[in-house]
Amino acid sequence: MDTNAPREAAHVVGTWVTADGHIRQEPRPDGRYDEAPGSRRSAHTGSCTVTGNHLDWVDDTRFTASGDIRDGVLHHEHLVPSREGGVA
Repeated sequence: MDTNAPREAAHVVGTWVTADGHIRQEPRPDGRYDEAPGSRRSAHTGSCTVTGNHLDWVDDTRFTASGDIRDGVLHHEHLVPSREGGVA
């Protein structure tokens, strides 16, 4: 997330997981993120910028992706993870 706008990004920080539990995404307060499929930890890492309810990811290999939070659910490309443990 853009560290210049921590209050704007606070609603995104935490762990998001797909309904089947296979993909976990963790936007962090330091502007980085970690994505883990299955039992792999840190399979994809990089930076995350938040603008309102829109997120832009750039992983460390320069792959880009985007997503939006709608009704408390993260719509990230083809994934639709929900906040782990419910709404913050």
